[in-house]
Amino acid sequence: MPYDFTTIYDRHGKDALAVEGLGKPGFAPPAPKNGFSAIPMWVADMNFATVPTIPAAIIARASHPLYGYFLTQDAYYDAIIGWQRDRNGVEGLTKDAIGYENGVLGGVASALGCLAAPGDAVLLHSPTYIGFTHTLEDNGYRIVHSPLVQDENGTWRMDYADMDRKCKENHIHAAIFCSPHNPCGRVWERWEIEKAMDVYRENGVTVISDEIWSDIILGGHKHIPTQSVSEDARQRTIALYAPSKTFNLAGLIGSYHIIYNKTLRDRVAARSEKTHYNEMNVLSMHALLGAYTPEGRAWVDELCAVLTENVDYACRYIAEHFPGVRVAKPEGTYLLFLDCTDWCAAHGKTIDEVEQAGWDVGVAWQDGRMFHGPCAIRMNLALPKSLVVEAFERLDKYVFNA
Repeated sequence: MPYDFTTIYDRHGKDALAVEGLGKPGFAPPAPKNGFSAIPMWVADMNFATVPTIPAAIIARASHPLYGYFLTQDAYYDAIIGWQRDRNGVEGLTKDAIGYENGVLGGVASALGCLAAPGDAVLLHSPTYIGFTHTLEDNGYRIVHSPLVQDENGTWRMDYADMDRKCKENHIHAAIFCSPHNPCGRVWERWEIEKAMDVYRENGVTVISDEIWSDIILGGHKHIPTQSVSEDARQRTIALYAPSKTFNLAGLIGSYHIIYNKTLRDRVAARSEKTHYNEMNVLSMHALLGAYTPEGRAWVDELCAVLTENVDYACRYIAEHFPGVRVAKPEGTYLLFLDCTDWCAAHGKTIDEVEQAGWDVGVAWQDGRMFHGPCAIRMNLALPKSLVVEAFERLDKYVFNA
């Protein structure tokens, strides 16, 4: 492999890279006991160096000593159009449909401000990404969950009848759709998205589709853009993307929307502009230009192969060594969502005790209850394979088979 996915980096260097919990006390796992190093498996960024073309692009721009106001380059829009065409098969995308967002959650907040009033209900699937929960609750919206259900093979599925009933009972006209899904890891098939969009169409629901994970696809699966399944979906959907998750650029900030419907686009743009928060950083623009390149494409392909290997190893290890712990093998993202219900019942343990036992030995995983998994843990596998192996050996010796 031409790229480095094996080096173990010190996350306490430079700006600590969010290792202390994004400034939110109690959000990050505590330090491990003496004798154990911390293995970062909680916050959803990666422990891999990004593709070399990104720092090269940033350094080249930073070498120019003026950092004042600037115009967005046409090359920025061209790079997004080319990336969406080559990675997702999107045809007909134009500059007019693309708009900058200071983060996907900022885009969610701006879009909801155009679609609903505080107190209105918004439909989400559960388990639910905690960022959606905070964004909606902090802005006064009422969350209505439509739980995903697991079929006989353990695959997470949408319950379309439940979605339809919840929309009707709660007079819902705005929904957030996560594709691929965080934390469950589903890469939705076309027929699944089509059925969901039929429900939304029949209930007059506008959809905010978070597709930030669309490049992190595992094991031969394929991302289907929500807007691509029908002309109605194209006009009904506000789609949100970013290079940040794909290339580990969260600290730079920078996302974008794709909105084909001119009325929706104008309303979202007006909402964002009124706050004066939604201005692009010049280095973020050049980071995207460095990412969305032929080398960036090759790097992402290699990344997905590495992540697929990590996921295969982790799921196989769980099945062979941790009876009572269930996990649906993710098709996208680099996250595992462990259901410890049966294990806890068999061993007389609480999920708090399981989490603490992992933290004690340096496995810095994340409480799954904040994602609406009642006895669950979310685990990040975007780190060198050697650390994944070490983490599971510790879990085997000190937690699940202690």
